[in-house]
Amino acid sequence: MNDRPPATLASVPVSAEPLRDNNARVPESLLKNTLGLQTHQFAKYIGATDEHDVSLLNLRLYDDDLSETTAENVAFRKVGYYEFFRQYADSESPSHAHEIEDLDTIQAIVHPHGDALVKLYFRVVHPAFPILHKRVFLEKYARSYREFSPPLLSAIYLLALNWWNFEPSLAKLPRPNSDRLQSLAYRSLQEVASRAKLSTVQAGILLLQRSTPDSTWQLTSQLVAIGQDLGLHLDCTHWRIPTWERALRKRLAWALFMQDTWSALIYGRPPHITPHNWAVQPIVPEDYPETPEDEAEDDEGGEVEKGRMTYTSMITLTKLLSEVLDSLYSQKAELEIRQSYDSTKAVLERAKPIQLKLRAFFADMPDNLRMDSCQPGKVTAVGYLHLAYFATEITLHRRVIRSLSKQTDPYLISICRSAAKARLISALEYFNRLKPEHLQSFWYFASKFNFALIGTFAGLCFVSSASPEEAQFYQLRLQEYRWVLRISRKSSEFLELASGILESAVGVLLRNADSLDSTKLAFPMLQQSVDDSPQGPMEEDEPSPQRFAAGTGTDDAYYDDVRMET
Repeated sequence: MNDRPPATLASVPVSAEPLRDNNARVPESLLKNTLGLQTHQFAKYIGATDEHDVSLLNLRLYDDDLSETTAENVAFRKVGYYEFFRQYADSESPSHAHEIEDLDTIQAIVHPHGDALVKLYFRVVHPAFPILHKRVFLEKYARSYREFSPPLLSAIYLLALNWWNFEPSLAKLPRPNSDRLQSLAYRSLQEVASRAKLSTVQAGILLLQRSTPDSTWQLTSQLVAIGQDLGLHLDCTHWRIPTWERALRKRLAWALFMQDTWSALIYGRPPHITPHNWAVQPIVPEDYPETPEDEAEDDEGGEVEKGRMTYTSMITLTKLLSEVLDSLYSQKAELEIRQSYDSTKAVLERAKPIQLKLRAFFADMPDNLRMDSCQPGKVTAVGYLHLAYFATEITLHRRVIRSLSKQTDPYLISICRSAAKARLISALEYFNRLKPEHLQSFWYFASKFNFALIGTFAGLCFVSSASPEEAQFYQLRLQEYRWVLRISRKSSEFLELASGILESAVGVLLRNADSLDSTKLAFPMLQQSVDDSPQGPMEEDEPSPQRFAAGTGTDDAYYDDVRMET
């Protein structure tokens, strides 16, 4: 292409040539001494069982500046007493030669709107999903777009395109070709995977925020492996790298953890990241090093601070989801539950401590993260956090409902189903409270699946109903939710995707609901156990003092308050 002008955010001269020197040679550069974002080379973590033993590596002489040493054309960098990286030149990769051409093509696709798209990204996406370092990005962008990894630059442009109409100067103009950008992004991501840097993981995670469902799990698996190559699973608190990079690594590592955990939920797969091999420390306020002055231009009504709190809370919630998946859905848990004397009680014993943590999480949520905290006309991303909370609750109760059988005590069936009903009603009420300020903000990639999960849970409650009246209740709620999701999908693209996912999950069920034979439902034994009970329907059951006299009290303690205020 002939039209390949550079794009800058400030009136800074832009070099048409790529920087070949290390960032350490750029005066006042934040990138000086970086490990994960070097210009001309990349680094891979040397693990404990690698051929290069840590004790032998410690015998080498390292310079005082970067703790680097080179011997026999092999470069090593020591960042901690036990943490070493081997460094490689980018030029050793065959695909490196095409990088500048790809960057020029990407920039030509968005020209002359590159600056505006970057501003949109940092205005809408970055506050709620801070996996970049803003000052580092803008420092590089002001010098030349050619300093970036092609997949990261294209990923930022692609995400920003979702809010094209937010910018009055762009709204009436034709959008750049997103299909070409996406194709370039995915191709170049695979090319740089063999010489990965932090920008590779950043690009992959950002692309997954708008990815089609078919590619999410495979790419997530690849990003976890790349993250381990980069040492993202380690505690970098005391590493000899810039302070801002230690903070960025923590934020990015937790983004990878969240991507893996929520993908595992969505696809029903075991997570790749396990607690035994995860040493990343919790996020603290100091891990957001950008100052108020750095964010002033994009901080609308304190949304930057609120976005950081949303992100930190989402990490906390994802840890609880990880506990749910491990305690209730892992193969080990499934085997132990099946082998227990009473599967429902076994599930409840596992669920109780997690439920208490979930209850505390919601109760302790700061006021500015509540659904009604949004300011008119100011987008806020708290919607995706609340949706994730309901998805986690539903995932826990889904396993409880599936544990019920004809051997389960009728009273226990009643309280379990009452608790599930309360969660479903709360989730449906949440949907009705969404405002344009929520819908037009950034939504985490799992949100479209989480919206569909509400309908799936309603479908499970429907097919496992213990009475015709209960079945009718859930059928009506499911039909209403399906209809509301359909008519709302034009307001946001992710709702359209959610509607399609829900249709795939429950469409056939609803179309044939009137002709269903109750004896062929998933849980006909519930209907039998309640109908045959001398006490009558569940709703009329009275607690029996002797019912749990020989038990542990787990069940009634767990459901002492089945309705959680939302």
